[in-house]
Amino acid sequence: MSISILSTKILTSAQKFVLTNADIRLEEYDAIKIEYKTTYIDPSFKNIIFTSQNTVKAFLQTMGTQNVKKANYSAFCVGEKTKSLLEKNSVNVVEMAQYGEELAKIILEKHANKTFLFLCGDKRRNEIPSFLTKNKVTFKEQIVYQNNPNPITFSTEFDGILFFSPSGIESYTAKNNIENSVAFCIGTTTASEAQKHAKKIIIAQKPTIESVLEKVLAYIKTKNN
Repeated sequence: MSISILSTKILTSAQKFVLTNADIRLEEYDAIKIEYKTTYIDPSFKNIIFTSQNTVKAFLQTMGTQNVKKANYSAFCVGEKTKSLLEKNSVNVVEMAQYGEELAKIILEKHANKTFLFLCGDKRRNEIPSFLTKNKVTFKEQIVYQNNPNPITFSTEFDGILFFSPSGIESYTAKNNIENSVAFCIGTTTASEAQKHAKKIIIAQKPTIESVLEKVLAYIKTKNN
């Protein structure tokens, strides 16, 4: 039996193949459009907190790739993909955690005496800034990109919908219902938003797109047995 899946983010060719190779009908779109803000970034900060690949892209766009490579930045980041993108652009990653709350605790335990520049989007979560403020770790916050909703109406009722952020769920549900579709979520924060709309939620083992796809394949396997 063929399964239909909607991804609220455009997937790479390799990611699409994981689904289509399992006889899954895939529709995809970007529920969120990212708009980078090329604002001034204070070069005096050398310890920078990156919460996503989007913060890295905005940083590189504003500072210039070559300037970043010459400078001696220390990065503290959320997610393996964020870490990979930083290292690809010759930025030294000092600490990496899967979630913002974990990273904030590591910073407090090992780097509390340092001063940080916290780069984020306009829909950022509170975990990092509230934790650092509460524990008197010095930081400056700067918004470097905007999440703009891209609501589209779908007539299909999908077997599963892939969600990668709370704002992606808000965008999708602005014109659609999740109803009986399974909400496959990239992490616990996204799942918390999904609980407002979905009856069945499955959370990825790790906060990566690949881990979300693994959960889709595992779900289909159990359904077919």
